[in-house]
Amino acid sequence: MTAQTDHPAAHHPGPATLGQLLDTGYRPRTVKEEIRANLVARLRAGDTAFPGIVGFDDTVLPELETALLAGHDLMLLGERGQGKTRLMRTLTGLLDEWSPEVAGCEIHDDPVRPVCVRCTALAVELGDDLPIAWRHRDDRYTEKLATPDTSVGDLIGDVDPVKVAQGRTLGDPETVHYGLVPRANRGIFGLNELPDLAERIQVALFNVLEERDIQVRGYSLRLPLDLLLASTANPEDYTNRGRIITPLKDRFGAELRTHYLTEVDDEVALLRQESATVAEVGDHLLEVIATLTRNLRESASVDQRSGVSARFSIAAVEGVSAAALRRAARTPDHDPVARIGDVGVVVPTLLGKIEFEMGEEGRERAVLEHLLRMATAAVFRHRLSGLDLSGFTSVFAEGAMVETGELVPATELLSQIGSVPGLSKVLDRLGYRDDATRGQIAAAVEFTLEGLHLTRRLQKETVNGRTVYGAA
Repeated sequence: MTAQTDHPAAHHPGPATLGQLLDTGYRPRTVKEEIRANLVARLRAGDTAFPGIVGFDDTVLPELETALLAGHDLMLLGERGQGKTRLMRTLTGLLDEWSPEVAGCEIHDDPVRPVCVRCTALAVELGDDLPIAWRHRDDRYTEKLATPDTSVGDLIGDVDPVKVAQGRTLGDPETVHYGLVPRANRGIFGLNELPDLAERIQVALFNVLEERDIQVRGYSLRLPLDLLLASTANPEDYTNRGRIITPLKDRFGAELRTHYLTEVDDEVALLRQESATVAEVGDHLLEVIATLTRNLRESASVDQRSGVSARFSIAAVEGVSAAALRRAARTPDHDPVARIGDVGVVVPTLLGKIEFEMGEEGRERAVLEHLLRMATAAVFRHRLSGLDLSGFTSVFAEGAMVETGELVPATELLSQIGSVPGLSKVLDRLGYRDDATRGQIAAAVEFTLEGLHLTRRLQKETVNGRTVYGAA
């Protein structure tokens, strides 16, 4: 479940009683009507309906918009790390910013149309003086990770022994302790990894999706719920960890297939958006990591049924930035900028995020390093093709060597390479300005040397964390 948000306007300045609310012209509407109206308004205004979602503009989002306009409950189906949960959480932005409810109601009843026993009785007793509270849209999203030990009581509700001990009879509906689903009333309920939910528990959701009500331990309790139910699942879960029973699948209005990003530029944009970096990571390195991720997703050595999550590339970027910060902390280099050598050091530590085919046992690291070399060479050609790089190769004409590594500071690397004709054009191609720092220049130089090695114009040897480039 999402945490409660500390909102700037914790005390909504609007009406405090039902009578005052009705005087404003308030008319109740369902959650799905609310989402539909706000989505239509955004589409007409040309605004982004799902901020932060990258690469789905022409595929998933049109289908999602259609499903929401139709008022359908949603099943988001896709491999791990495709942004299903992120997409589900953005739906909250389509709710009204503030929503009135009966003050103190456990299931957030609409003041005009209360449904629980307590609020119905209060409405009769107090009339227009019925007190109301205001709920922010961020608090109207409830999320549950489906686990095999989840019970019907967790989702729907159960008898509260404390209330019974206080003197209420077992037949009294007010002895019910509501579960997460009724407490999400007049909001959005997100259920992650639905196939992990035991089949007998999935049955408890039938009425929620079809009749829009709940039943608790045989109580004659009809509680009409108003909510949007969204869930996520991995296609493999239908046969491996569990399955979604057919009658439940039939009750979802729309099943949407997510996918991994197909464009490197989209992957780079996602990495910029999601990575929490502690040092500068240039766009060319993000492009290398994005290309490596795509290579992994296309490799016959990787189990594609498991997929390669976006978390792999995000963790790689964060690790590369940390490697740059470590270098700056342990050397006189006070300008932490990531270099291509940092990628080679960090990426193998993420092998646990990838499932390889059975025949590749023992070769996992070799496969990863090969795909990384392919990615680096591809970005080198993309970024620096057509440039005259003879100024770099001429440095090695007389048998000179350049040594770099994870703890070699920028100053030491640049002192070895000296003044190189054409370096300014390389910096420009890699997105660095004329006032590039020593760390940025070192990053550009090391990337160029690695690219020249991968295109067979320089030799390279790596020993004990130190890399030496020499003439081919």
